[in-house]
Amino acid sequence: MSDFMPGSPYFDERPKGLLTWPKLLKIGLPITLLAFSTGYYFDVLLEVMLATTLLLGVTAVIRR
Repeated sequence: MSDFMPGSPYFDERPKGLLTWPKLLKIGLPITLLAFSTGYYFDVLLEVMLATTLLLGVTAVIRR
């Protein structure tokens, strides 16, 4: 059985290197949880949140 949804835009298989939401969550969620829990432990959670916001903002501007 194929794991593709019906009506998939890909004919045979997904393109190589395609980053899908499940794959992104498997990579990003543990890293994010580790960063925020470490920031909480060392009492620098506000700085970690600020750095994350700035990083995401710069990434959004660059990719635009």
